This record gives sequence, structure tokens and C-alpha cells, in this order.
Amino acid sequence: MSGTTQKYRNFVAEPMGEKSVTELAGIGETLGGRLIEAGFDKAYTVLGQYLVLKKDKELFKDWMKDVCHASSNQASDCYNCLNDWCEEFM
Repeated sequence: MSGTTQKYRNFVAEPMGEKSVTELAGIGETLGGRLIEAGFDKAYTVLGQYLVLKKDKELFKDWMKDVCHASSNQASDCYNCLNDWCEEFM
């Protein structure tokens, strides 16, 4: 696993269930609010987009920048979180 933050470790350690989008690594209240406004209120909806984009890191990061104005670092943190969660649970 590539993440190092507690938020990352908490997310990747257990099934996703109904976790809020703000529980994803790299997503705080501001980005979370923007994602919610765009219709991505749960972590699993962002996972769905990650899968639609075929787990492609650059496409996902570009999507994050377009939808919620995430920085490259925030988008990478979110990508790594979802990628590692998928390796653990899918």
C-alpha cells in the first residue's frame, strides 16, 4: 500500500459500505462539497467513476481536477486510496 496518512489507512482497512466522499484520502470538506454538488456524495460513487475510467491514473486525476478542482497531489492521494482499496477488496 502506498498511502501513509491515517485517513488513507482507515479507508483501505475495511469495506467501503456507505462511507462519505470526505472519507477518501485527499478529499476534505471543500473538495467533498464540490463532489457532492456534482452528484458524488458517497465514496462508492467516486469508485464507480474510477472504474469507468478503467483505473487509469491520469484520466482519474484529470477528472478530479475538472469536477472538484483538486490539486494534482489531492487527486493522486484519492487515486492511490481507491486503487489500493480495490487491490484489497476486489
